[in-house]
Amino acid sequence: MSRILADIIKSKWRELVGTARVLWDELTVAELIDSEGDPQKLANLIEQRYEMTHEEAEKQVISFFERSRTV
Repeated sequence: MSRILADIIKSKWRELVGTARVLWDELTVAELIDSEGDPQKLANLIEQRYEMTHEEAEKQVISFFERSRTV
């Protein structure tokens, strides 16, 4: 994932928390806000909560960020 895309997501993360919450409903709003839109923090949370590999969690985060770039 490009650094520019990550920066864009971080800058509008609070706006995207609701959408992220729909996708990852086992994460709390507080956890999502605390992640600050950081791809690694978010992937770590998803990996732990959904008991998946880190690679799969990263793929989900990248996919979410790619879809959210036009929001």
